[in-house]
Amino acid sequence: MIWLVLGVALWSGVHLIPSLGLSLKAGLIQKLGENGYKGVFSVMIITAIILIVVGWRATDPVTLYDPPNWAGSSTALLMFNAFVLFVAANHPTRLKRVIRHPQLTGILLWSIAHLIANGDSRSLILFGGLGLWSLIEIRMINSREGAWVKPDAPSILIEIRGLAIGIVVFMAALFLHPYFAGVAPFAT
Repeated sequence: MIWLVLGVALWSGVHLIPSLGLSLKAGLIQKLGENGYKGVFSVMIITAIILIVVGWRATDPVTLYDPPNWAGSSTALLMFNAFVLFVAANHPTRLKRVIRHPQLTGILLWSIAHLIANGDSRSLILFGGLGLWSLIEIRMINSREGAWVKPDAPSILIEIRGLAIGIVVFMAALFLHPYFAGVAPFAT
C-alpha cells in the first residue's frame, strides 16, 4: 500500500508545484531550462504512475463499505460526464463558459464515480486521493489566476464534434477498461 500512497502523493505534489511552489518552479527552470524542467516534470509524473500501478496491484483491498445498489448507473453517468469534460479541456466548447476547469472537474467526477463503485481501501487511497488533489488544484489555480475570463462560445458544429469525441473516448474506455484496470466496468 505504501507504493500506492507514494504514487498518489508524488502525482499530487508534482502537479501542485506550479500553484504552490512558484519560486521552486522558477528556480528549476532557471537551472534546467524550460525543456529540462518539462523533462523532470514528465519523469516525475511517469514515476508516480508506475508507483500507482505497482502499488495498486500489490495492495490487497480491504472492504470498507459495500457499494450501493445504484452504483452501476450512477457510475456510468458520472464517467460519461467525466470523459466529456476531459475532451472539453482540450477542445473549444460551451462547457468552458460554465466550468472553469473541465479536466480537473472531470478527474473529480472520475474519482467520485469510482468511490461509489468501489468500497475498498486501495480505491479510497487512489480515487479519494486524486479527487482531493483535483479540488485543491482547482482552488490553487483560481487563487493564482484571479478572475475568470470566460471564453467565447464556439459554433454548434464544433460543439457537436466535441461531444462526439467525448462519446467515442468514453466508449473506448469502456472497452479497454478490463485491459488496463484488470476489471470489467459494471462488474457484479
